Amino acid sequence: MSQKVVTLGEVLMRLTVPNNKRLFQTVNFDVTFGGSEANVGVSLAHFGLKATHITALPHNDLGERVSRFLKLNGVSNKGVVRKEGRLGIYYLESGAMQRPSRIVYDRFDTTFGDLDESEVNWDVVFKGADWFHYSGITPAISQKAADVTLRALKEARKRGITTSGDINYRRNLWQYGKQPLDVMPGLVELTDVVVGGRVDLENCLGIVNEDWQTNCEMVQEKYPHIKVFSKTIRNAMSASRNELTAVMYKDGKMFTSKTYEMKNIVDRIGGGDAFMAGLIYGLLNLDEQHTVEFAIAASVLKHSTIGDVNLSSKEEVEELVSGNSVGRLLR
Repeated sequence: MSQKVVTLGEVLMRLTVPNNKRLFQTVNFDVTFGGSEANVGVSLAHFGLKATHITALPHNDLGERVSRFLKLNGVSNKGVVRKEGRLGIYYLESGAMQRPSRIVYDRFDTTFGDLDESEVNWDVVFKGADWFHYSGITPAISQKAADVTLRALKEARKRGITTSGDINYRRNLWQYGKQPLDVMPGLVELTDVVVGGRVDLENCLGIVNEDWQTNCEMVQEKYPHIKVFSKTIRNAMSASRNELTAVMYKDGKMFTSKTYEMKNIVDRIGGGDAFMAGLIYGLLNLDEQHTVEFAIAASVLKHSTIGDVNLSSKEEVEELVSGNSVGRLLR
């Protein structure tokens, strides 16, 4: 029986400035769709898992386009609520060489931000589920989005479903009167697997220490139910040349992946989501060292693909883990 993962979050229309132009130069955009948690669900669907995404989409052609985007990528629409409102947008200016990429958000007062927890059919969404995933982005959008996240975690916990949170801190999103320390500790109390770096742990949980492993130990003292901590380590030499490594702290032990040098990055957006999906797949199916190697390889492959989502299969990821397909022509 196939494993099932449920994700929760806003899906955005991404408008990318083509040909490395600046945003103020462009007269047209390339259109794709994505969102941190939906990206995780899509990636897991391509790994062969069942995926259901909880979101809200407007009653218009853009909402229909996103619904078809999810279905096309193997993600069930049983968690999709259709209602009046607007779809969130973000604009991406892709960097090159020493010029960094830039994102401009247009996601206030969206349909998802107005999603009420009573509008989700929790029994249908979580039927047969093995895992639930959220991110720190969703509770930063609105009070209702924070309430939906908390309700989803409670529903998952009630059913004995493993939970994970990528508690990424986005300071520009917390605009509705609450701050991360008002909201995130209550969510982490219901979370089994936490992904976050030192800055995330500091801003979302108030844990301040320069050493990440010490941070994890301090968090675990406060929240002893947490089983796993993980993060990626990125060394950015330029916008198109990065090094990437993963670490995972579990059962008092630290596991570190190999380091990949990525010299000609095609698109780094969604690299963390691809890592998250690889981590979830690994924790469900692989041993600890294999898990961090699989997760970082998934993220590396995402950097070679245009768009927010990782379209690689688990077989392609395993090929990179083993080093068998690096740069070769496969035919």
